[in-house]
Amino acid sequence: MSISDKLKSLGVGKGIPVPSKPKPDSHPIDSVVAGRYIPTPRGDVFAVEQVYPSDTLYGESPILSTLPLSFISEWAGDSQLSNLPISKFAFLDTETSGLSGGTGTYAFLIGVARFIDDQLVLRQYFMRDPAEEPALLEGLADFLAPCAALVTFNGKAFDAPLLSTRYRLHQIPIPYWEYSHLDLLPLARRLWRDRLESRALKYLEEHVLGLKRSSEEVPGYEIPFLYFDYLRSGDARPLGGVFYHNAMDVVAMAALLAHMNEVMQNPYDGRVQHGLDFIALGRLFDDLGHWDEAARLFERGLESGLTESDFGVAVKRLSILQKKRGDLEKAIRLWEAAAEQGHLYAFIELAKYYEHRERDVRSALKWTKSALKQVGKLDQPAYVQKFWMSEIGHRMERLKRKAGL
Repeated sequence: MSISDKLKSLGVGKGIPVPSKPKPDSHPIDSVVAGRYIPTPRGDVFAVEQVYPSDTLYGESPILSTLPLSFISEWAGDSQLSNLPISKFAFLDTETSGLSGGTGTYAFLIGVARFIDDQLVLRQYFMRDPAEEPALLEGLADFLAPCAALVTFNGKAFDAPLLSTRYRLHQIPIPYWEYSHLDLLPLARRLWRDRLESRALKYLEEHVLGLKRSSEEVPGYEIPFLYFDYLRSGDARPLGGVFYHNAMDVVAMAALLAHMNEVMQNPYDGRVQHGLDFIALGRLFDDLGHWDEAARLFERGLESGLTESDFGVAVKRLSILQKKRGDLEKAIRLWEAAAEQGHLYAFIELAKYYEHRERDVRSALKWTKSALKQVGKLDQPAYVQKFWMSEIGHRMERLKRKAGL
């Protein structure tokens, strides 16, 4: 038997599985999940549809944010994202025959959702047979037609290039070619890489959105093998969990986008509860040039209980930020206002300003003494108080020598 024949006996040929004749006791996909057959210019495609009201909670997060995507748009460097209505966004995820990409990999299940009439409509297109791939791609193109932006999770690196390859192979125009593309994975890394051990979508669901998937969940690495088994046997029963996995991924992206937008637009309403998350937001706003807001976020993070190493890093980042702000008159007013509220970092910054900028040792000494008194009022871990005592103590000794005291 030739290598080609062996591959065909396993259901593989030229990168596309060749299904063997289904067994008499096979269970077709429409006996496993409730769907319908949608006509396209290239034949019928099997599709499953689910609808979620826009006020649906995914774990602890709504699937829709009512706030504009202004900061996310700025972070992504795409102004169109903040101008588009949410109905123009399509949330997309694929289940594929492998992870290598290229012409030998294809998407056999594509989940895509968009908001229609105040509901999130999720449609999953399934390829019962490799010959149906053109119909699947046409069906997806029809669903995407009203949209102008694509939302994915690692989709810029994987899903979008993979689908583009398949569209080109079948000489079908790529429907999202000129769309804006918001990939949530890089933003997730910016927001949670210091606090969470993983930024995988399923991990974020559990530790950010507060949802744990049911026993229907299928591990992603098993999905290609389950599909190949289906092509050989015609038994679609194991694919029920694959549809569940895909649906959860798509709806999770809508909820994650809503959550990200809410915490960036209003991080002080209780959604952000971890000090490291405030610091991460501070870094992001610092990079965007929103220095006043970044300073406020760093300050909140310092007050929210950080580990000793994280606390030191945050203090250093805040100090660098204060110098970058440049407008010293405005900075002084902000520091004085913060000092009136008892924020310790403000006393330190005022002491630095009077010592190094104004060469006013007595004023610097006054603010340093005030800072020292403030340390005693801190309701913070011992290492925080130790940090500030050391910082202020060195400054106090130096100023005393300059003042001849």
